Amino acid sequence: MDGIINIYKEKGYTSHDVVAKMRGILRMKKIGHTGTLDPDAEGVLPVCLGKGTRLCDMLADRTKTYRAVLLLGVETDTQDISGQVLADHRAEAMALTEEAVKEAVMSFLGLYMQVPPMYSALKVNGKKLYELARAGKEVERQARPVEILDIQVEEISLPRVTMSVTCSKGTYIRTLCYDIGQKLGCGGCMESLLRTRVGQFELKDSLKLSRLEELRDAGQAENYVLPVDQVFSFLPEIVMKAGTGDKLVHNGNPFGLLPELWEVPRQPEHYPAQARVYDSGRQFIGVFVYEAEKKRYKPQKIFLGGS
Repeated sequence: MDGIINIYKEKGYTSHDVVAKMRGILRMKKIGHTGTLDPDAEGVLPVCLGKGTRLCDMLADRTKTYRAVLLLGVETDTQDISGQVLADHRAEAMALTEEAVKEAVMSFLGLYMQVPPMYSALKVNGKKLYELARAGKEVERQARPVEILDIQVEEISLPRVTMSVTCSKGTYIRTLCYDIGQKLGCGGCMESLLRTRVGQFELKDSLKLSRLEELRDAGQAENYVLPVDQVFSFLPEIVMKAGTGDKLVHNGNPFGLLPELWEVPRQPEHYPAQARVYDSGRQFIGVFVYEAEKKRYKPQKIFLGGS
């Protein structure tokens, strides 16, 4: 199987646990996930199979949507409810107005500089931050730009706030909860987190591992694997012509704007910046990008060849 399967990561599992279990369920080694979810978080985790593992880094860049419950008035060392409580100001949180809470939440819409939490897998001088944190050490972290593309307050039942957040790669929802609490002056932490979407992969289509086992036993698991090229269904296609066109892309070479290689649009504005490239037999080759200065397409990611 080559492609992507949309898995529902259940609470208590790490993303690595999911991959390990899937290797046993599907009896294949070449499996990788597309970005970690904390053990206490649950929801959408696209998992790459076979040649699809070449997609892992590209899918990690996709925007993500979460449903989070923010517990106002409680600060912990991990910025979520699983950590050690450092401060409890729930009485202050209960005195807040809904208007003040909504205003604070919405103030984070757009770009903002976020300081990564100590309990994270980011490395400083070769050491993962969570390893340093567990050893009782705290190091200075540089704030990084992240983008909150959309944020909606779904429910306010103080001290809890349920919100939906769509964000860029690298955004820590735990830290967003902490930052909202700081803005309100009472502190806050993340009580629960559900990832509802990664790129085109949605919660309603995700499979629990127990369901994947059932599908494997019924010989239907492959029906739920999205082929690699369909991950790029939003990109226009370029289909090469038999002969030199096929030979170039089969060898992973760039190709120019020559009509003997492919059907070149007459107008330069119709040259796609990125395209899915197929050979003349409709075999998917990979994703190519247009180099305007050289008037050619060069490979960005090739999927043809061995797994």
